[in-house]
Amino acid sequence: MLAGGPADGLRMQVAGRPSVVQVTHPCRVETPADGVQVAALYVYRRRLGETGGILTYGYDSASP
Repeated sequence: MLAGGPADGLRMQVAGRPSVVQVTHPCRVETPADGVQVAALYVYRRRLGETGGILTYGYDSASP
C-alpha cells in the first residue's frame, strides 16, 4: 500500500520486497512533439518495521 503523496491509499501487488517503487502520472503538454510524452515521477520507499501484514511504502517528497 502507498502512503502519502499523490498515490495515497493505492494498493498493488509487487514481486519480492523492493525497497523503492516509482509511480508515474502522465502530464499534459501544450504542443507535444511527435511521439513525445511527459510524465511526473513520484518515489515511494518501503517503510521498515511496519507490522500488520501489509507492506507499506511512504512517499519520498525529497526524491527527484
